[in-house]
Amino acid sequence: MKRTDLYKEAGVDLDAANELVARIRPFVKSTLHASVITDVGGFGSLYSLGQLDYKQPVLVSSTDGIGTKLKVAFRASKHDTVGIDLVAMSVNDILVQGARPLFFLDYLSIGRMNLDLVTDIISGIAEGCRQAKCSLIGGETAEMPDFYGENEYDLAGFAVGIVEKDSIIDGSEISVGDQIIGLASNGLHSNGYSLVRRIIFQELGLSPDDVIPECGCSVAEELLRPTCIYTEAVQIVTRDFSVPGMAHITGGGFYDNLPRILPSACLARLRKDSWEVPSIFPFLQEHGKISEHEMYRVFNNGIGFTLVVRARDLDGALEILDGMGEKAYHIGTIHGLVEIEPPVVIELCEILDC
Repeated sequence: MKRTDLYKEAGVDLDAANELVARIRPFVKSTLHASVITDVGGFGSLYSLGQLDYKQPVLVSSTDGIGTKLKVAFRASKHDTVGIDLVAMSVNDILVQGARPLFFLDYLSIGRMNLDLVTDIISGIAEGCRQAKCSLIGGETAEMPDFYGENEYDLAGFAVGIVEKDSIIDGSEISVGDQIIGLASNGLHSNGYSLVRRIIFQELGLSPDDVIPECGCSVAEELLRPTCIYTEAVQIVTRDFSVPGMAHITGGGFYDNLPRILPSACLARLRKDSWEVPSIFPFLQEHGKISEHEMYRVFNNGIGFTLVVRARDLDGALEILDGMGEKAYHIGTIHGLVEIEPPVVIELCEILDC
């Protein structure tokens, strides 16, 4: 008699995969907009551009993951927020070019199907999409036995947005005298975790449940705080004011990300005491003996996103952001670049002189 459950014995449970689709359907449906014209579970996902009022639409895309922050989720057995991180990392990137997020797709690979764990992950992805105001229109969950440890997995995300061709923001119109607004992060976001894990778990010997007094919470709570999604703040400021450039402060920190948007003749001079720095950063710097330069290159240090605005619009933009409940700071100024200077300078100085 031929056996019919060999694939399941080998580690792939097709019945569990079908049950997963049923479980996640309500989460996915909660993100869908009228432009989505397919249901959950199809071979491909359809998104109609016909209802969007664009003259020369340009699609903007980005793909990303969340790196070894996942290792913290494994240690803490907490998986319901990493999906928010996944959406944030790609969506914040496309916001930089002035795009309105349209839809998101995810890829999840796991050793063996754990329905509760995977449902937690995808519920987080759906929450991230709601925050980003985009639709979760598709994804893939790959069961890969012998490839990952028990309850370990990897994630990748893919975001697509749209922008009018003559409204693309690429930094080319940044000019001397423009002002830099920083939008607050809520902590580490999703970068620098290889170093963070070494300091927290290896050098200090802490566990996920241990409390970091300086932060007022446990290791797991601080390290798994989900990345901020800046869709609403960016859309409102770019609607009401001239914004020639923006940068998502991710891996590479200020030193690597701001130069990506600066014209060759411009320098960004930042005042490092002009914003509130979450307690986790000085904690890591002290216990990890990290130089100041590396802190600003590896971590966001309290600023997750920057907008460059005209000097005349600075006060108005800050006022609107404050009215939204968004923590925003005037953190610097665009100067002309002198050949001997790097494109980003972070220093203590009077803000009007920076």
